[in-house]
Amino acid sequence: MDEVALIRDAQHGDLNSFNRLVLAYQELAYNLALRMLNDEASAEDATQLAFISAYRHMNTFRGGSFKAWVMRMVTNTCYDEMRRLKRRPTTPLEPVNDEDDEEIESPYWMADDHNLTPEQALDQRELEGAIQHCLSGLPVDFRAVVIMVDVEGLDYQEVSDATGKPLGTVKSRLARARVKMRDCLQGFWELLPVSFRLKLEERA
Repeated sequence: MDEVALIRDAQHGDLNSFNRLVLAYQELAYNLALRMLNDEASAEDATQLAFISAYRHMNTFRGGSFKAWVMRMVTNTCYDEMRRLKRRPTTPLEPVNDEDDEEIESPYWMADDHNLTPEQALDQRELEGAIQHCLSGLPVDFRAVVIMVDVEGLDYQEVSDATGKPLGTVKSRLARARVKMRDCLQGFWELLPVSFRLKLEERA
């Protein structure tokens, strides 16, 4: 897929080109919305609204990561939906140092789902439920960052572009969100893979 050509054609009103871009990013967009909103119907609506907004504002895209640009549309739509539903308000976890560039450890609470037996697959689904519970407990700004980096695999710059926040803020929020995720998941100890438990014990 020649994304640059598709973007150019979409900016000139070619709906087919835009639809091909939608196909490329709709799964990523939906997964982000689902993790943010924790409701399938709301996630579907948010994803659709985000792409409608993207189509209407194609001419505002000035280059860079189109994926990050789309994720910003999805994130903003999710924020609007949460405000509409008056869900959990955004509150800071703790004072944030936006210039904190310390090394961020890998999110060991994310599971490796390769080559699972049926029993392990069931455990994995239960763990996914625990992860979603803990994600839903995060303030929305922190939730967005940890989902985009640790679940969707965006790099720091893409998340910075998607959220409109400096890299230092993204890294700081991510580090603090991971600590909160780790602490929350300790409440689901029996669901955690052995490797996760060992790492948690090492940090105790």
